[in-house]
This record gives sequence, structure tokens and C-alpha cells, in this order.
Amino acid sequence: MSLRILIAEDHAIVRQGVRQLLIDRGVADDVAEAQTGTEVLMEASKHVYDVILLDISLPDMNGVEVLKRLKRKLPRVPVLMFSMYREDQYAVRALKAGAAGYLSKTVDATQMIAAIQQVAAGRKYVSPAMAEALADYVSFDGEQLPHEKLSDREYQTLCMLASGKRLTDIANALSLSVKTVSVYRTRLLEKMKLRNNAELTFYVMSNRLVDLNPAMAG
Repeated sequence: MSLRILIAEDHAIVRQGVRQLLIDRGVADDVAEAQTGTEVLMEASKHVYDVILLDISLPDMNGVEVLKRLKRKLPRVPVLMFSMYREDQYAVRALKAGAAGYLSKTVDATQMIAAIQQVAAGRKYVSPAMAEALADYVSFDGEQLPHEKLSDREYQTLCMLASGKRLTDIANALSLSVKTVSVYRTRLLEKMKLRNNAELTFYVMSNRLVDLNPAMAG
């Protein structure tokens, strides 16, 4: 089965590496590339793809927001999220938004190919880590934890603040103004009933939302 795939990733070297891998392994005969959410939506509206490999962190908008827009326009196209964020951070959000699976950038080539082929065949891809995150989520019988009440942008801001990033760093990473990021911070503190960054960091560490060893990346 040779597929037509769209890779959405803002780092050219990653896009090109994945593209070459998929072609060399005979997984795909046509691999298109996009580096922004806007480009993804334009490409997906012009061409038919068997799978869209979508990064969480894109320069102009959050990948989960791109996913939601894609699913409204093209509900049948499988979208496989692709990110450095740990599965237990974004997997549940991505699946609720319509993703066919969530793939960590730490996987090897064999796992990536298996995941792509699985979602192209119409099935969901669930890694062991994602299965554990889903089990944790449903075990609360619908009762939301404080961080689950946040929007995707607020949640992303929460994780980045807890990892030690300044408002300026977050604004640059998300292509937002410092004022906008400050608003997200205020909102998330209110929603979670936290008073400051120290309480925020303690909450995030207690709930293992951020792996503080690897650098937070898209």
C-alpha cells in the first residue's frame, strides 16, 4: 500500500527526513510538506491525502486547533498527531478533537510506519503510553481535573510556564504577543484556583504533566 501523505512540521530537516524515510521504505509515493497551520489547511483543501502527519507546535496556530478545523472540513481524513510533547500531555485532547492517533517524535522508524499504516487503514493508533493516559482519564468517571478545564492554548502555556519558560519565551514560541500570553496565564490561574507560578509548577509536577528532563519542543 503506497500512500499519499501530508507532513505538517515547522522544522525543514524533520519534514525532509520523514519524507525520505517514507519514500525509501515504500510507504508513500507522494509526500507533500507544510510548515504552518495555514499551509496545512490550504493543502488539504486542494488535494486528497490518505494520512496527514500533524505537529502540535506550528508557527501560526496550535496543532490541535488545526486538527479541529481539518475534521470540520474533512472528517474522513485520518490525522496522526506528531510531537515531542509526551503522550499523557496531549493524547487525550488530540483524540477528543478527532485525531486518529498520537505519535511521539521519540519513536523509531518501524513504529512510525506501523502507526501511519494503521490509521491509513481506518483504525486508531494507540501506544502503550497513550493507553495509560486514556485509562487515567476515564477512571475519573467524567470528573474533570483542574488542568482539563483549560483551553488548548492555556494548557500549552501552563506546561511551558512550569518548565521554566518566561512569558517572552512563550510568546515567541507560540507566535503570540506577551500580552496575550499574560492573559492566558491569568485565565489558567483563575480556572485552576492557583495564586502564582510556584503553585502552578507544584501542580504540574505533582500531576506529572511535564517531563522536565528533555527540552519542551514542538
